[in-house]
Amino acid sequence: MATAETVDLGLPHKPKDESIKVFHEIQHELKNQLVHNRHEHNKHEPEYFAAVEHLSNLELAGFSPDDFREVRVAVSAYGYHLFGKVRIPAMPEDGPAYIHFRAFTGGPDDEAKLHCIHTEEKEEPDGGRSFRAIFTKNDPLEWFDT
Repeated sequence: MATAETVDLGLPHKPKDESIKVFHEIQHELKNQLVHNRHEHNKHEPEYFAAVEHLSNLELAGFSPDDFREVRVAVSAYGYHLFGKVRIPAMPEDGPAYIHFRAFTGGPDDEAKLHCIHTEEKEEPDGGRSFRAIFTKNDPLEWFDT
């Protein structure tokens, strides 16, 4: 299994042709999963999607390949792990307006699969917890499993 410790995650860069191809292949599933995740998290941890609570499902998932802003790629023995940052166009660019996703492909001849959409649970210095699934432009795209 690939982990942050077993493979090198490349530097962040603008998506190139192969990454855009992966995005096209997972776009439908990414949108469906994002809407589903919001629905599920709103039952118990609405903080994950608080930044976009005012958006409809169509607005939340209203992104296209033109909104795919950044990518990092890790190569393992069995394929490519692609980490992407996508802007939600209905949100102001300078605020929380981005989702991070992870996809996998065995190579150019294999269809890509969505692995997950990043959700972050963080312990705060005061002992509380913070939750988010919507990130800012300046939040780094790093390795994640969830």
